[in-house]
Amino acid sequence: MLHYSVIFFVIALIAAFFGFSGIAAGAAEIAKILFFVFLIITIVSLIAGILHKR
Repeated sequence: MLHYSVIFFVIALIAAFFGFSGIAAGAAEIAKILFFVFLIITIVSLIAGILHKR
């Protein structure tokens, strides 16, 4: 999931460089959403791993 977030961020940077502000904003928003989903899944997995070891 983090991989896709980075890909969309790179797409946003390239689109912004070439002046496609609408595409850049959309790609940046998708990258942000994917990053936060990745972060939430990572935190839940860490907590589940800690609780499972008990």
